[in-house]
Amino acid sequence: MAKKKRRIVEEKEEEYEFIPSEFDEREFILKDIYGTKVLFVITGLAVVMGIIASLLYISLNGDMRWIVATILVFAMVLAMKKLLMMLGFRADLLEMKTMLGNYLIFLMLALGVCIVLINVI
Repeated sequence: MAKKKRRIVEEKEEEYEFIPSEFDEREFILKDIYGTKVLFVITGLAVVMGIIASLLYISLNGDMRWIVATILVFAMVLAMKKLLMMLGFRADLLEMKTMLGNYLIFLMLALGVCIVLINVI
């Protein structure tokens, strides 16, 4: 018995068209510049806080004075958003990961300045 030919009918595939969302280059640049300004302010505050923490360490007596200086720096990290608001910066405009990076930079720089100034004496 002869077999019938199977005819393959090609079905039309759905066509997808990628439409990119609009990219506002000016807004991106302004947001990046604003984040950089906040980073510079945080860097300056970290140096000042490192100096204050080292002076506090030097002025106190006892074995646990380093804890007081470290707690002071960590407390400043916790109050950073409010302090930025008081200085006129809108920290809520920045992304969370940008602010986490700023907090870590503040923490490392303030503690680094504190340690360097303590070891100078």
